[in-house]
Amino acid sequence: MSGPQQKQEEPSGVCACSATSKRGSCNWLPLATLVAIGCVVFAMGWHDHLTIKSIGLNYQLLRGFIATHLPVAIALYFVAYVAVVALSLPCALALTLAGGLLFGWKIAAPVTVLAATSGATIIFLVARSSLGTVMASRVGPWLARLREGFSENALSYLLFLRLVPAFPFVIVNLAAAVLGVPLRTYVLGTFLGIIPGTTAITVAGAGLGSVIKAQNRSHHACLATQPVNPDVACPYRIDTSALLTKELILAFVLLGIVALIPVVLKKWRARDAAA
Repeated sequence: MSGPQQKQEEPSGVCACSATSKRGSCNWLPLATLVAIGCVVFAMGWHDHLTIKSIGLNYQLLRGFIATHLPVAIALYFVAYVAVVALSLPCALALTLAGGLLFGWKIAAPVTVLAATSGATIIFLVARSSLGTVMASRVGPWLARLREGFSENALSYLLFLRLVPAFPFVIVNLAAAVLGVPLRTYVLGTFLGIIPGTTAITVAGAGLGSVIKAQNRSHHACLATQPVNPDVACPYRIDTSALLTKELILAFVLLGIVALIPVVLKKWRARDAAA
């Protein structure tokens, strides 16, 4: 009797292992899909169409399209921005400036905030379903303590990370997923945290119209006299580094510090109560 029973038990164990491995593979599938799409975008060079140079050279054409098809243009901008953030493409700054340049900051700022939040939520959910699952089962003691401390003050910490420009957007997205930030807290912290920076950049982009027009005139004049190696002889330069001034960065840092005040007060009160 013991022999047949053992033979009957083996398939169930094999099926359990197979089901577990399939679930693990399914958890990684969304992240692998995002990475694959990002690689295709880079390989095809589609991200090059979202640079300041490409947008600047097509400035008049884009403005004409927006003037006659404003709702469609806003929808296309929204979808493009969601894709850029979800795929973690290095085009977000140029696209934010372009939003202010093409639509004006009053339209571009709210649309960009919503699109960036949507794209960040997509990558957060994807990363949480893959990286978060693995970390939850294999987390070390130090990371467990970090997750516990982060979860107690998730909104304040997330606001700090979003407000201070020293932390790359994609790194914050992945870190929030690994540290187990609740979805509602993540969406709220991302939405509120990116409003100041996004508004500042779209306002700066709205003031680039005259700069773009002047650069286009000089660029086309140079191309007329330098038909050979135009990219070398006639570089297209829009200096965006001057837009992020020291004063603006300091303002963001101060806002980030303000976001941490509730955390400091909470720990101070807890220490006083313990004393």
